[in-house]
Amino acid sequence: MTQMTGKVYLIGAGPGDNGLITVKGLKALREADVVMYDALSSPDLLKECRAGAELIDAGKRAADHHLRQWQTNDLLVEYAKQGKVVARLKGGDPFLFGRGAEEAEKLRRAGVEVHVIPGVTSAISVPELCGVPVTHRDHTSMVTFVTGHEKGDREQDRIDWRKLVGGHGTLVILMGLENAGNISAGLIEGGMSPDMPAAVLSKGSTPDQKVYVTTVGNLERTIKEENVATPGIMVVGTVVQLREVLGDLA
Repeated sequence: MTQMTGKVYLIGAGPGDNGLITVKGLKALREADVVMYDALSSPDLLKECRAGAELIDAGKRAADHHLRQWQTNDLLVEYAKQGKVVARLKGGDPFLFGRGAEEAEKLRRAGVEVHVIPGVTSAISVPELCGVPVTHRDHTSMVTFVTGHEKGDREQDRIDWRKLVGGHGTLVILMGLENAGNISAGLIEGGMSPDMPAAVLSKGSTPDQKVYVTTVGNLERTIKEENVATPGIMVVGTVVQLREVLGDLA
């Protein structure tokens, strides 16, 4: 008897606004037998799932993990080998700090058919919706994407923030709100002016989107005093000044 084989779609759900998922991603979501979704996907997208689809919360936010990563990996393989079509719905883009590559690697090694459907990454879309373009001809032609949250099994940052000063253009830092003090200290130690413009963007692309314009030296203070909600992105660079002209562009 031939064993049934399914497949897995790693789908980028976009930055939060459910209208920003791609047409291809929405089609795959609607056809899936099983949908494993993370904490950054818009809950409204789950209404697009077909009747009878099994929905599994695999979200991870701060210390709140519904499933450990290894459990998610194993379930993806298990369901696919049962002959099911699985949609792995991930916030933003699956591969940009989203561990999608790890999941794809696990599936490939298990002999499972896997397809990636790229998503609109929050690293670019959220700043632009907040009136902060990550590049601009009069400011910088370079942008650097950095994760501000390292693996929990490391005592120190793997990123040397001092070396990100000069020659790296706009810095877009994802998942770094809790680490803002170390980040700003490292940048200043590396020679960045404490007065360098910075912005903290909270819940970008959603109705709860908020923008806090500050400086590198005041990043941590701003986040604490304003009680900035996650998910949040920090942008460092002179492009932040354009927010005053552009305003919200959502």
